[in-house]
Amino acid sequence: MCRVDDLKHDVLAQNNRSAQRLRRELTAGGTTLVNLLSSPGSGKTQLLEAELTHARRGGVPVAAVTADLATENDAERLARSGAPVKQAFTDGLCHLEADMLGRCLTGWLPAHTRVLFVENVGNLVCPASYDLGESLRIALCSVTEGEDKPLKYPSAFGLAHLVVVTKSDIATAVGFDESAFRANVQQVNPGVEIVRTSARTGEGTGELLRRALAVRAGETVHQPVLASGDRTTQPAQPHTHEHAHERGHQHDHGTQRHADAHS
Repeated sequence: MCRVDDLKHDVLAQNNRSAQRLRRELTAGGTTLVNLLSSPGSGKTQLLEAELTHARRGGVPVAAVTADLATENDAERLARSGAPVKQAFTDGLCHLEADMLGRCLTGWLPAHTRVLFVENVGNLVCPASYDLGESLRIALCSVTEGEDKPLKYPSAFGLAHLVVVTKSDIATAVGFDESAFRANVQQVNPGVEIVRTSARTGEGTGELLRRALAVRAGETVHQPVLASGDRTTQPAQPHTHEHAHERGHQHDHGTQRHADAHS
């Protein structure tokens, strides 16, 4: 008899193989993938638009994929930055998978892209279990969500290489206890750095891009140790890019169906 745990393990194992393949391909093309995870309404899209605009003004070749169940609203907002943007639909799933992302990038990702930002589905449960081939995983939380968010979603925050606080400009107005939040983050992910941002005031703008470029240059990222054991594998170590690449990116991942391991 096939148990749910066995099915979930098989799905994750298959995804991890696809993620490793995609990571190798992106690395060979000189691209660092950044996976952005947060709950809905965290301000992730607005912050990413600011990051893309900052990159474009600085002449850094970047691109973005935004995942959702429906609508192209986020893609349209991000496209205002002038950066190449593509919408990825998850066919009803509450998360993006490596195969889905690979098919989305096939024939689209511009050559010489240094940083590819992936705005995952607004969800702190399902996406935490799926490696997308990223070299930098960032968990975001707005000041309006409560200081105990990391304790409620230990996998999402516990596997992050970096944690970002958004909407910091209204922290005082909503009574955000930053000290308590930081303590809770450290409880699930000891040693991880926490960065304050505000897309409205510009605080922290460019910080995500700077971190991604540092990883691309070979800087070692924080390695989380998730004590709860909610995930079978952790995101792989980033790779160093030491030279320019003269070819585009090719991603051949087939058309395999994705089983949803979540009931």
